[in-house]
Amino acid sequence: MPINIPIALTWLRIALIPLIVVLFYLPDWLVDENTRGLLASIIFIVAALTDWFDGWLARRWNQTSSFGAFLDPVADKLMVGAALLVLLDMGRVGVVIALIIIGREIAISALREWMAQIGASASVAVSWLGKFKTAAQMVAIPCLLYAQPLLGINTLLLGEVLIIVAAILTVWSMCYYLKRAWPAIRERA
Repeated sequence: MPINIPIALTWLRIALIPLIVVLFYLPDWLVDENTRGLLASIIFIVAALTDWFDGWLARRWNQTSSFGAFLDPVADKLMVGAALLVLLDMGRVGVVIALIIIGREIAISALREWMAQIGASASVAVSWLGKFKTAAQMVAIPCLLYAQPLLGINTLLLGEVLIIVAAILTVWSMCYYLKRAWPAIRERA
């Protein structure tokens, strides 16, 4: 397994996931609710920034690898899935939205793996829809984790709106990927 700075940043993103989860289960006498939300949001934002930064560094320094290409989306899905489960437990995200987002991630990951096995991975490469969906999620989740007014902005409301937008884009992008893969699916069914 190659170890370089981009892969180390991806591992850091994975290591930050339990910190977000643990924060919400610490006793109130240890960490109050406002501090908990602030810390969780900061950790999530740092983790999300490592997602962008590790890819940028890997391309810039020519340190891309098949292991990095595998690990990066796994880290993203773990990060989003863990945060959504915490938010679901807190009542800040509905079950349907969590199921849509997590279910789509599992389905599209499986589809991409299968398409790679049959040599057709280019047809389910990341699209602009997927990038917008990810952006909406990456802004919505820290807003929902924080859930306190910030500079006159109702972050809870903003997060609720953006997570609905993310869920809509999630369904739309899943349909897009399935449509692109449909010829291969039909041919091999």
